[in-house]
Amino acid sequence: MLDADSRAAILRLNQSGHGIRAIARSLGISRNSVKKVLMHNSCEVPELNRPCLADPHRDMISDLYLSCAGNLVRVQEELEALGMPIAYSTLTGFCRREGIGQKPKKRTGHYDFAPGEEMQHDTSPHDVVIADRRQRVQCASCALCYSRKLYAQVYPRFNRFYCKTFLTDAVKYFSGAASRCMVDNTSVVVASGSGKNAVIAPEMVAFSERFGFVFEAHEKGDANRSARVEGPFYYIERNFYPGRKFEDFSDLNRQLLQWCDSKAHRYLRELQTRPIDLYQTERFHLKPLPLHIPEVYDLHSRVVNLEGEYLGRRVQVRETLNKVSIYHGHRLLAEHDRQPEGARARMVCKKHRTPGGRPSRNGGGTPVLPEETTLRAAAAELDKLVTLLRTGKQGRPLRHIRRLYLFYLDYPTDALCQAVSRALEYGLTDLDRIEQMTLRSIAGEYFRLQINPDSQDNDDE
Repeated sequence: MLDADSRAAILRLNQSGHGIRAIARSLGISRNSVKKVLMHNSCEVPELNRPCLADPHRDMISDLYLSCAGNLVRVQEELEALGMPIAYSTLTGFCRREGIGQKPKKRTGHYDFAPGEEMQHDTSPHDVVIADRRQRVQCASCALCYSRKLYAQVYPRFNRFYCKTFLTDAVKYFSGAASRCMVDNTSVVVASGSGKNAVIAPEMVAFSERFGFVFEAHEKGDANRSARVEGPFYYIERNFYPGRKFEDFSDLNRQLLQWCDSKAHRYLRELQTRPIDLYQTERFHLKPLPLHIPEVYDLHSRVVNLEGEYLGRRVQVRETLNKVSIYHGHRLLAEHDRQPEGARARMVCKKHRTPGGRPSRNGGGTPVLPEETTLRAAAAELDKLVTLLRTGKQGRPLRHIRRLYLFYLDYPTDALCQAVSRALEYGLTDLDRIEQMTLRSIAGEYFRLQINPDSQDNDDE
């Protein structure tokens, strides 16, 4: 069905002397449609009076709708059983037109906000080219409802850690927080329920109390309630990303922050002013920032492996947006830059192994460890074995020296030296064999071990 504008264009082109074929080609319609419009010689759209099979049975359909508890599939089955087969699409269309079971839509209305009353936060997935590679990112934005001042950042994913980091930066950017933060029913903030029955996660409640605001969730399907923050997502996709190049997330967020600053000075026709001008009024009604704002971090618990100085001890790893810090109790052990999300790179910090700087080197080879110095001074046999471990072909001498040092701590020195001396007579440097020989020599004296003579290794071999 052609609209009034298309019909008027057909009549105007026909009066200008254009043929039916030319008119149809220029408007992208069929020639039969052009002929029908010229036949009626009117730009008014004719009304369609198509008869419907359900029209004579309106009262019966209304009664069946009530008896079937609003299930139109059951209504169709009952009509077919009564000898009145009606297609399901025809039945649903008839019910919509006649208002059977249809609730009238309420007008959304207009939301007015006082200065500092509400800010809205939401996220949206965007496809962005970063470092010549297109990837899916999460764009988070927060808007002050009165002044429309906007703050937005982009993250590789979005969880409670990123949410708290983003809102902390947003409150700092606004120099304060509104009394209420409206969100949708995302599980990042909402623990259970939805709308007015939403239960905010305790972790997020504690976070909001830090800045003096409360979280609220709008009802499901009521996206217009958060229109202040929903609208800018389309604007960011169409106005910010095109024509810009980004080296990494830091470069993208830096440019996005500059873009937010510039857009706060643009004139909004519906407001008849600029957001930055309204912000000068709203900023005095925002909740003031606390005297101290702690840095947001994600806490992990790890046990140090065999390669660390704090062998077998449990440490805390604090992951911030840009740093990774390792603590043992209240003591800071190491700190380094956080790698990008999904980099899967292994970072080796030298402070993890030898505190106090780079260890000295012996003749330009591998570092001289404190464990090695202790072993060389303990006995001549251990000194000779350490030299062989360094010059041997087994590889990773520091790892073997550390393991030999553990033998020195766990077993009696005399028994260990005897086993090492016996092994060196046959040119053996295998630490597994040396440990077995040490255990056999002290089995009856320190341990209750049952030794099977058939399984003993022949030392003369």
